[in-house]
Amino acid sequence: MNVHGVLWKARAEIVALYPSGLAGPPSGQRRGTCQGGLRKRGERSVGYHQTMSRKPHLDPRRVRDEIATVAARLIAEDGLDYSTAKRKAARQILGGTRAAGEWLPDNEQIEEEIREYQALFQAESQPLALHTLRKVALDWMRRLAEFQPFLTGAVLNGTANQHSDIHLQVFCDNAKEVAIFLLNAGIQYEVSETRHFAGRGQVETLSFSWHDAALQERIWIHVALYDTDDLRGAMRADGRGRPLRVNEAAVTALIAAGSSSASDSLSAHDLS
Repeated sequence: MNVHGVLWKARAEIVALYPSGLAGPPSGQRRGTCQGGLRKRGERSVGYHQTMSRKPHLDPRRVRDEIATVAARLIAEDGLDYSTAKRKAARQILGGTRAAGEWLPDNEQIEEEIREYQALFQAESQPLALHTLRKVALDWMRRLAEFQPFLTGAVLNGTANQHSDIHLQVFCDNAKEVAIFLLNAGIQYEVSETRHFAGRGQVETLSFSWHDAALQERIWIHVALYDTDDLRGAMRADGRGRPLRVNEAAVTALIAAGSSSASDSLSAHDLS
């Protein structure tokens, strides 16, 4: 492990063990005697979580950075989803204090931390796992071709590893036909709901496990069922111009290019 890797891991572990280090005076002010750990005669000692309940001065940017660091490690090592990892990281950093919105990192910041972590600690295993997951995703997109499947999530953006699930979205007039297709293929699935990509309520999602010899473990595949009309609003890109979902042709191109840097080599017009 190189020195950068050691420092990255040490930072994440220190943050998790000693989150009180985030507390401090407002920017530009000097730390007073009592804040430095000494208290005047007659004053009671106040514990960290008690202090947090009184809303001490926290640097929002620093809190965001540390939550992103811990969340990235949880995602890369334990396979947690972004939302769960963010909540767990916030609890580790802030204890029982409710995290203010300005203290929480967005998914793009966490994604960058994941890439840094994987480059340091999973440089060999992660690209291989990503390649395998994309091949499995492509296989299932071809099976589901009549339902207009699209790939999204970590397998698309390039941060997937052996713990990651495959997320597909299909666009069809009759969602029941997808369920019937899976049953006819002998696939036992679970039914749940996931958030509509445009924030319009929930959509039914069919999830099943699939064994892949290359990864030597079962992969979970989630197929979110959208109406054909939803496809009109699906061709959006993120803030960096990267597509949020891609079709079979684009996945084929990613695999052929051997790209492990997400969909950076794709643009929104590659979806068609």
